[in-house]
Amino acid sequence: MNFHDYFADATRPVEACIVGTGGFGRSFLAQAQRVSLMNARIAVDIDSATAWTALKSVGVETIAECHSQEEASRAWAEGCSIAAGALQHVVHLPFDVLVEATGHPEAGARHAELAIEAGKHVALVSKEVDSVIGPGLALLAAGKGKVVTPVDGDQPSLLIGLVTWAEILGFEIVCAGKSSEYDFVFNPTTETLTSNGVTIDAAGFARHLDPGEGDIAELVAARAKAAAKLPQRAVPDLCELAVAAHSIDLVPDRPELHCPLARISEVPSLFSTREDGGLLQGGRRMDVFHCLRLPGEISFAGGVFVVIRCRDAASWELLAGKGHIVSRNGATAMVYLPRHLLGLEAATSVLEAGLKGLSCGSRHPRPRFDLVAIADADLGAGTLLTATGHHHAIENVSSALIPGAPLEAERPAPFYLIANRRLVRPVKAGSAIRLGDIAAEDSRLLDLRRRQDALFFGNAYDAEHELGEKRRGQPSDAPGCLEHGRPQEEKPSI
Repeated sequence: MNFHDYFADATRPVEACIVGTGGFGRSFLAQAQRVSLMNARIAVDIDSATAWTALKSVGVETIAECHSQEEASRAWAEGCSIAAGALQHVVHLPFDVLVEATGHPEAGARHAELAIEAGKHVALVSKEVDSVIGPGLALLAAGKGKVVTPVDGDQPSLLIGLVTWAEILGFEIVCAGKSSEYDFVFNPTTETLTSNGVTIDAAGFARHLDPGEGDIAELVAARAKAAAKLPQRAVPDLCELAVAAHSIDLVPDRPELHCPLARISEVPSLFSTREDGGLLQGGRRMDVFHCLRLPGEISFAGGVFVVIRCRDAASWELLAGKGHIVSRNGATAMVYLPRHLLGLEAATSVLEAGLKGLSCGSRHPRPRFDLVAIADADLGAGTLLTATGHHHAIENVSSALIPGAPLEAERPAPFYLIANRRLVRPVKAGSAIRLGDIAAEDSRLLDLRRRQDALFFGNAYDAEHELGEKRRGQPSDAPGCLEHGRPQEEKPSI
C-alpha cells in the first residue's frame, strides 16, 4: 500500500491529544514533531509539570501549563502547546483523536469515556483498559460516529494487520502471535541464560539448543525446566492477545498458553499441530514465544508472527531457498514482522481514525476472551492487589485466557479489574480471583464493563449496534451474542 496515496485526501493535519507521557507517550510526542499530517499540541499527565517536561524534552518551545478550560482555550487560541494535569481541562478543545496511553485501568477507562462523550476518536494504547472494555467502548463510540482503535506500534494492531493480510490472501492460519518483550540469551562460553537483566546459571543448556528430529514437546519442557528461575509468563503478553482477539477469530490452545523458549527458525515447527510434530491441538491458535538466541544473534524485537500451512510444495521450496522460515517437515511456514516501534509508528493509526474514521482493529470488535487473574499463593482477606512496574504485575498473581462472558460474583474477574483492589475474602492458591472476592463498588471500569456485558450479551446489543450502523451507513450484520468456542479438545479448568 502507498501511504502517501492512502492519506492523500487530507485537507488539514489531524489534531491529537496524548494522555500519559511515559515511554509510549513520549515517543509519540517525539515522532509527532516530524509527521506533517498530524499535530500533537496537547499533553496530559498526572500533573501539568510532568506533561510540560515531556513536551519540552522533544523540542517543543512554547508551552502553556493549563489548570482550567479557560486557560486551555486561551493557550490554544494563541497557538501554544498545552500541558495539563487533567483531561477535563482540555477535552473541549478542537482536537480529533485522544491517544490514551496511561496504562492505568481506572483512569484510562474514565479518559476514554470522557473523550467519546466529547465526540472524539480514541486511540487506545492502554491494553489494560482494552482487555476489559475495549469492544464496549468501540460500540459506544460508533453510536456517535467515532471509532476506538488499537494503535500501530503495539502488538495487537500489528498482529491484527498481519493476520487479516494472511486471510485476504487465502492462507490457512495454524497459529499467530508475538514474541515476548525480552529475549532469553544463552551464552555458551559462560553457560548462563539472561533475560530482562537477570542472569542465571544454565550449565548443560547447550544440549537443548538444537531440536534435531527430536520430540518438540520434550524439548520445550526441558528448556522451561532449565530456565525455571526466570519468569516465563508475563501478563502483558496474554493481555495483548486478548486485545487482538477482539478483532481476529483465533483461540488459545490452553488458557495459560504454551509460551515456549524458541529459536526464531523453530517457530513454525513448534507452533504446528501435533499431527505435524508441533505443540498445538488444532489450527487457528494464538500464542507467545520467548526468543531464544545466542549473544550477537538477531532478536525478534517483540514482533508478531503468523504460521501458515504450506499448500504448494514447489512455491514454498522456492521461498525457503530465499530465506523464508519453513518448519522442519515443510508443512508450515512463518511470516513475521520483527518490530513494534511504540509511539514512533502510532501516527498511522491516529491518521486513519482522524482522516478516514476507521479503526486498525475490527469494524465490529467482540469480547471473545477475558484475561483473568489466578492466585499463585494463598491470599488472605484484606490483601491489596497492587499492580507495579512496567508490566503492572501483581505479586503472587498470574493470568489466563478464558472465553468471554458476563461478569457475575462467582465468575473469574478480569485481571485489570482486580488490579489495585483489596480482597474481601481469602483466595486459595491455584484458584481464580472472582468478582465477589474484591471490593470494587467505586470502579468506573466495572460500571463500563457491566454496560459492555449488557450490550454484547443482552438484548441491548442489537439496538445499540443497529444505531451505530445506521449512523455509519453500513448494514447491521454482526451477531448479537457471543458463542465463541474454546478448543474442543481441552477446556479451561478455571
